Amino acid sequence: MWCQNRYAKYRVGTVSSKSETAHAPLTTAAIQGRSPRQIAWMRFKRNKVGVGAGILSITLLLLSLFAPIVSKIIGVDPDTLHLDVLDTSGSGIPTVGFSWEHPLGLIPGTGRDFLAQLLYGSRISFMIAILTTITSLTIGLFVGIIGGYFRGRIDNYLGRTTDFLLAFPAFFMIVALNQPMVARIEEAGIAQGNGARIIFLVFFLSFFGWPGFSRLVRSQVLSLREREFVTAAQAMGATRWRVITKELIPNLWAPVIVVTSLSLPGYLGAEAVYSFLGLGVQPPASTWGILLSNATRYVTVMPSFFLIAAGSLVIVVLAFNLVGDALRDALDPRADR
Repeated sequence: MWCQNRYAKYRVGTVSSKSETAHAPLTTAAIQGRSPRQIAWMRFKRNKVGVGAGILSITLLLLSLFAPIVSKIIGVDPDTLHLDVLDTSGSGIPTVGFSWEHPLGLIPGTGRDFLAQLLYGSRISFMIAILTTITSLTIGLFVGIIGGYFRGRIDNYLGRTTDFLLAFPAFFMIVALNQPMVARIEEAGIAQGNGARIIFLVFFLSFFGWPGFSRLVRSQVLSLREREFVTAAQAMGATRWRVITKELIPNLWAPVIVVTSLSLPGYLGAEAVYSFLGLGVQPPASTWGILLSNATRYVTVMPSFFLIAAGSLVIVVLAFNLVGDALRDALDPRADR
């Protein structure tokens, strides 16, 4: 009897303790689900180098976009000539260096403010790079989707066209066709002068730039079209247009974002090279390529001019490349494994 009472007391105590535990408030935070976008953003924020490069890239784009306002705030003018401070012996080197009125000094030969020329020159350089990136990636995206989704004869024709364009020496084609094509654009009345040269650069850089990206998109679409959600959409009677726009394109944003962040600095450097060679925008307009071309004439007597011009281009290209690497790591689903 004593044993039964003791056993009953033990059972009652056990049940009451369980009930108290069941009704006790939860002290741990509830587990919350995260979308792929939130996961990618968390990974990107952990990359301190990528965050810093992203802030620098956005700052440079804003400075380029609002170059007239920034120039007025600083008190510099890209068109004012300061011929009175140039060396009269014939070298054209400014007799004054860095100052509050001219933070980066003056350009040899013309006496224009170097900082103002960098700000205004970046507008044309960024405009050409952004337009070329958008055009080439848009063409490559749709060509890759069409080839990868429809396959068969369509994919074969598009693939041979892509191989044909990839085999072309793009650099020599742009050099050879620069003058006749710019003349044709001017004769057609589409644009004149530097406007015609900008159209030529954007068109030809985009024309030779989309095939590589279309190959990447095609390989992604070939994998996506065999996934369960695409098969389920087709089984439910979804049209091809709906499958492409609702199922395929939303799953292609990751490579598109990464390639965009890596293509923009590439086209920025390409514009600088062609302007440096005299095939792009010409003076009196200013781009980073023109500034580099002018700086090479004074590299021995005024090395700071060349170092600042070249260093600005290197910093911009490096910043965008670091952002692209950080985005690629953040959007990679195997990054945390």
